[in-house]
Amino acid sequence: MMGISIWQLLIILAIVLVLFGAKRLKNVGSDLGGAIKGFKHAMKEGEEEPADEQKLESKDEGRVIDGEVTKRDKDKV
Repeated sequence: MMGISIWQLLIILAIVLVLFGAKRLKNVGSDLGGAIKGFKHAMKEGEEEPADEQKLESKDEGRVIDGEVTKRDKDKV
């Protein structure tokens, strides 16, 4: 089995650099980094939500208020 040597990686990098340019590669890299950072942040928020939901459920203790919404009279207010 043959692996990719450092020289082959450098040649591929040079070809990509010539095709796209350094400025565009820099923009792609920063966009990709920002996307990964946003994904990690969203994953952390997703882990914290179930604990918050449990607190709300235990605070409410599962009680349900059943009622009907009626039109409000302006005179009584």
